[in-house]
Amino acid sequence: MTAGSASSEPAVTDVCTITARQLSELSGLASSGDELFAVNDSDNGRVEVRVLNRSCAVTRTVTAPANPYDVEDLALAADGSLWLADTGDNAKSRETVALHVIAPNGTSRLYRLTYPDGKHDAEALLLDGAGIPHIITKEPIGSALVYRPTAPLNPDAPTPMEQVARVSMRGTDTPGGPLESPVVTRVVTGAAMSHDGRVAALRTYTDAYLFPVLNGDLAKSLEADPVRVPLPNEPQGEAIAFDPDGTLLSASEFAQAATTSTLRAIPSATTLAAPPEPTTTPPPPPQADNAASPTPTPEDSGPPLWPVIAAGAAALTLIWLSLRHSRRRRP
Repeated sequence: MTAGSASSEPAVTDVCTITARQLSELSGLASSGDELFAVNDSDNGRVEVRVLNRSCAVTRTVTAPANPYDVEDLALAADGSLWLADTGDNAKSRETVALHVIAPNGTSRLYRLTYPDGKHDAEALLLDGAGIPHIITKEPIGSALVYRPTAPLNPDAPTPMEQVARVSMRGTDTPGGPLESPVVTRVVTGAAMSHDGRVAALRTYTDAYLFPVLNGDLAKSLEADPVRVPLPNEPQGEAIAFDPDGTLLSASEFAQAATTSTLRAIPSATTLAAPPEPTTTPPPPPQADNAASPTPTPEDSGPPLWPVIAAGAAALTLIWLSLRHSRRRRP
């Protein structure tokens, strides 16, 4: 599947301005409706979630005693627990990644996970209707990969994961991102699930992709065609969330010389991802066994191989992004 076969450009409105320096590298966002929950890409040696009101003012901070490595995304579970995806790995050096779960009563747990096929950098987390976490990787070349645990999470030992889906993002002409390159328009930097579990959103630095979740099967749904929603002119867009009413929220890290970031909203975004109408077109008649097969078009024969120069450019872009985000990380 190639994401972005459909697109929509609904009205995007400004909600409020984020001025807290603690969120200058805003990476993950969730919403309960009355409150917003946000995590920064950097940390102070512990898990910290800033709680904001609808005016974008920080009202309190939720903490956990764990020492994170690189928290990149945030999800709000149906029971009110906050799930933090400690899955960033620019250098591809981590033997395990982690999920930090903070319950409404303030208690927290740390779960470690392992990939089945080597190390990955990931900045996106989704919880399906059963509360099972799905981690989506950040791939500058090829498809984003979706992983989920193979067993219930265990706080005492790492839980193996399995790959359950892949999502290919095409480059777009939506302006924004940390540099001018098609790569920044196709790597996954965040994710969100609607409160009713019927729509999943993946985002890049520049666009959001809305996937209808059919029959509760998140993995299969992420391999269907989504609706692309441009999120233009965000300098480093990584945060995305749904309000309970289906409004899609989007925000960026502060720009290089900026001191604020704008939280934006797309009202009723979940309605944009309605399942397609069933077709009534009859199937074509079967061909005889000796009928000549039609000459395949480039689309029929699959996506073209990337030229070496394009792959090299994507790799250089990844290196640039990794260096830009590099900082001292704790194991």
